[in-house]
Amino acid sequence: MTKVDFDDMQGLVRFGHGRLVEAEFLLLKVADRNAARAWLFDAPIASAATQSTLPDSALQIAFSAEGLRAFDLSDDIVAQFSQPFLSGMGAENSRSRRLGDTGTNDPEGWRWKEADAHILLMLYGERDGLEAFRASIKDARFHKAFETVQSLQTQPNSGVEPFGFADGISEPKIDWEQSRPPSKHGRETYSNLIAPGEVILGHPNEYDEISPSPSVETDGGFENADRHDLGANGTYLVLRQLQQDVPGFWQFLDLATEGDAERRENLAAKMVGRHRDGTPLMNNRCDISGGRPANNFTYDDDINGVVCPLGAHIRRANPRTGDIPPGNNGILRWLLSTLGFRRRPDKLPGRHDLVASTRFHRLVRRGRAYGPQLSPEEAISKGSDEERGLFFICLCADIVRQFEFVQNAWMASGRFDGLTGEADPLLGNRAPIGGAATGGFTIQTARGVPEHHANLPQFVTVKGGGYFFMPGLKALRYIATTAS
Repeated sequence: MTKVDFDDMQGLVRFGHGRLVEAEFLLLKVADRNAARAWLFDAPIASAATQSTLPDSALQIAFSAEGLRAFDLSDDIVAQFSQPFLSGMGAENSRSRRLGDTGTNDPEGWRWKEADAHILLMLYGERDGLEAFRASIKDARFHKAFETVQSLQTQPNSGVEPFGFADGISEPKIDWEQSRPPSKHGRETYSNLIAPGEVILGHPNEYDEISPSPSVETDGGFENADRHDLGANGTYLVLRQLQQDVPGFWQFLDLATEGDAERRENLAAKMVGRHRDGTPLMNNRCDISGGRPANNFTYDDDINGVVCPLGAHIRRANPRTGDIPPGNNGILRWLLSTLGFRRRPDKLPGRHDLVASTRFHRLVRRGRAYGPQLSPEEAISKGSDEERGLFFICLCADIVRQFEFVQNAWMASGRFDGLTGEADPLLGNRAPIGGAATGGFTIQTARGVPEHHANLPQFVTVKGGGYFFMPGLKALRYIATTAS
């Protein structure tokens, strides 16, 4: 077991910086390589080490593939990074189709891509403290080293996303102490704990394997010195700018419920899977490892979606499944379950369970909202032309198995958990998949006659996106001094 080195890890991975309510994300290009290296060497990048006093600011950094090349990292080293990272989020039509980035989400219409920038610089500060912190970072050396491509401004963190729902409740808990050894199979029940290797490179993941990681020939003080692991304690960072049509969302709900406020709130909760205060529709409280009070539940008692609809947003994002249904053993059943092809006899007749084991696909989210808040009442009565949305950020060790799987198989899919003709009610782009419609939303009922809502508008539009690599601090020093 490799002990986690928090001193070598960027703080965002461990802490999330939620208490630093102000944030700004800068997309930069290297203007002067030598100046950029000098600035990077001295940059006060926040580590994940525990501090005696809470910091009032934090600086984090991540690189695009072109950014690594801009610092003169050799092609043979860069080629060892993840293929999605190297090609980019919006560079391939096949990837765009899988992610639902078609139609109005097409990368051709994005405001920015990771290919436009070399560096993602993330600044966090206490309330009313970000401006001074920004000024200290963007000094004369900074302006000589970099050109600012985009400044992504956020709203002070309130824990509420733009549609008005409490956010960040169902985050997985990283098992930093490695108290529960990873296992390729045999975990029948759902747990909120995930292995460190699901998030950072250089450590065992839930398959009890170490994800592929780039290495260098020179000993730069990296972990796993036999192969000089450049990726150790680093992570891949996914960033997507999601514009949210808050007036359109609440106006649709108001029309669908004929202006009845109670029914409107109930329909909104059914689409999300939680009430606006974060209370889950599920009330079967469980003793889940690593779970918070509002997060200690599973769908085991609601396999047919009567309490929480099968297609609800949080159910798609985290189906809360174990490897094997209780009482079913054997390698074949494990394999079918892990791949998402098992059938449970207690499901509705003829409906297949297409939900794979959750623990192999968890994400650690670190997003921030942007644009002014708008209440449902204001959205319905007045509307708004101001843009608002979410900078979706997640961290993972395997872009394909984690982010792209969740986005494709669970969010964008029109056949999630045996459903037909409906993608995620919040994130779906409503474009047909294979000729089949995706704009529906079904509420299952105890009497067996579902309530169906057709032709949902598109509530979320992708405005930018990219894959970045957030290195450990030793790797940062290597990039700043050795890579030449």
